[in-house]
Amino acid sequence: MVSFVGTNVMGASFEITDRYSDLEPRGCGSSGMICSARDSISNSTVAIKKIISPFDTPALAKRTYREVHLLSHLRHDNLINMTDIFISPSEDLYIVTECIMTDLHHLLSAASKSLEGQFTQFFTYQMLRGMKYIHSAGIIHRDLKPSNILINDNCDLKICDFGLAREQDAQMTGYVSTRYYRAPEIMLTWQKYTYAVDMWSVGCILAEMIIGKPLFPGKDHVHQFKLITEILGKPSEEVMKRIFSESTLKFVNSLPDTEPRGLASVVGDADPQAMDLLEKMLQIDPYKRITTEEALKHPYVLTYQDSDDEPVCKKQLDWSLLDSELSASEWKNSMYSEILDYHSGSCDWQYDHVPPTGKVQNMLAEEMGGTY
Repeated sequence: MVSFVGTNVMGASFEITDRYSDLEPRGCGSSGMICSARDSISNSTVAIKKIISPFDTPALAKRTYREVHLLSHLRHDNLINMTDIFISPSEDLYIVTECIMTDLHHLLSAASKSLEGQFTQFFTYQMLRGMKYIHSAGIIHRDLKPSNILINDNCDLKICDFGLAREQDAQMTGYVSTRYYRAPEIMLTWQKYTYAVDMWSVGCILAEMIIGKPLFPGKDHVHQFKLITEILGKPSEEVMKRIFSESTLKFVNSLPDTEPRGLASVVGDADPQAMDLLEKMLQIDPYKRITTEEALKHPYVLTYQDSDDEPVCKKQLDWSLLDSELSASEWKNSMYSEILDYHSGSCDWQYDHVPPTGKVQNMLAEEMGGTY
């Protein structure tokens, strides 16, 4: 039978299974706290993310379920790996992953300058390798940024935070991703967008590694778009034809017709191959942006490229449940079902989802040996 142990970490209560000990605070987010801990089964250090009251609202419950579902099914060297998941008796959610102590944001902040070329090159390759796998599963990450790029002492890179991930071509809201890394088509209020939004983000991250600071540090979305057009120029007529918002069209047309400064004016004397890849990633027209498969064959990352070791996901994700509009209690039941599947080892891309009932909690309690 699984026992739960209560402990206090910097004023926050953690209610975890007795498998884990020696909790140390590692960071706080909008939804809760992350601690490192000792896993007595694997005899390793892990990260435990506590999500407080995950079923308070349908929106929060849906985002949380989506992230857990993706973590359960996506397995790749360059993605964060979930090793355990449980809901405490007080109904907070705990996600356990491998523990990686730093991220690219902190690495860049600590360096206070650009990274050495070999590190920039290696990190770029690993990002592309991970994104190839994500895209092959039919998923757009939508929130790539340095703080979601984890890096360990061996310079192994792991992409994390799938809470905003969506399928390609779905009807989407415009407000996704942190502003500095947001693709122009999102700001142009396109209702549908593609994997290309992630490639724009990778380009912004690559540029930041080269120059040591954000490439487009906009104060708001209007300023953000102005910074982009000052460097890359205004959108082409082809792009303008895809804008259906009158107010957006009016704003874009009001921008001055000045000669763009070009990436070289900001990036400076970067590696010519890095500049070429950047220019292919940072195309305002998403249909002209380089893909992950194409980028992995680019000369800039050729040193690391190995087509036999760049796996794709064998099955695309079924979004029928993930895009459902359910109540918070229905998402809660779905979460219990997902956790039960995870612990029974039956997670599969194509499992048939049975509408959950109140029996699911009892099944999970029986499986875990606890009371829910």
